[in-house]
Amino acid sequence: MKKVLVIAALLLTTSFGMIKAQTQKLGHINSLELMQMMPGVKEANESLEKYQADLEDALKTMYQEYQTKAADYEAKKNLMNDIIREQKEKELGQMQANIQDFQQTAQDKIQAKKEELLAPISKQAEDAIKTVAKENGYTYIFDTSIGAVIYFPESNDIIDLVKKKLNIVTPAATTPATPNKPTPAPAPAPAAGKK
Repeated sequence: MKKVLVIAALLLTTSFGMIKAQTQKLGHINSLELMQMMPGVKEANESLEKYQADLEDALKTMYQEYQTKAADYEAKKNLMNDIIREQKEKELGQMQANIQDFQQTAQDKIQAKKEELLAPISKQAEDAIKTVAKENGYTYIFDTSIGAVIYFPESNDIIDLVKKKLNIVTPAATTPATPNKPTPAPAPAPAAGKK
């Protein structure tokens, strides 16, 4: 009798689990597409581009200074005594090292600036996705922009719901104009009939 109750309890638990598993609602979104539409992204990218341009200008100035000193050294090295030549070579080597260090530091700073500028926007998008998922009963939302989801039906794409939640208005997609179809050449006129 005890065995029957245990088996019945297991069957009941399993059937409830199966029912619950069948009611899971799955959705998907392309987060990169959403991020491109987010307010503030354009301004953040412009700010990042200016920051990057400023660093590139500084690097260019350092490199030009190095090239000028290297050309001066090459032109005068045969006139220098050994001590001065070694000092100039050491100075040029240090300038090269400084340029390489600056390049690496600049890349790190650009990445940090990008994260600083885009993190609040990304957080806003993520919060909207979570809110939409909860409001619409989704159990899971997959990000199709990372390529991990192989198949998904279009009906479960929540991007329009998230855009609505974020008040993002996108212009209606315009349908491409159909190319002009060539008009058929007129049929040749019938030959004049013989009487």
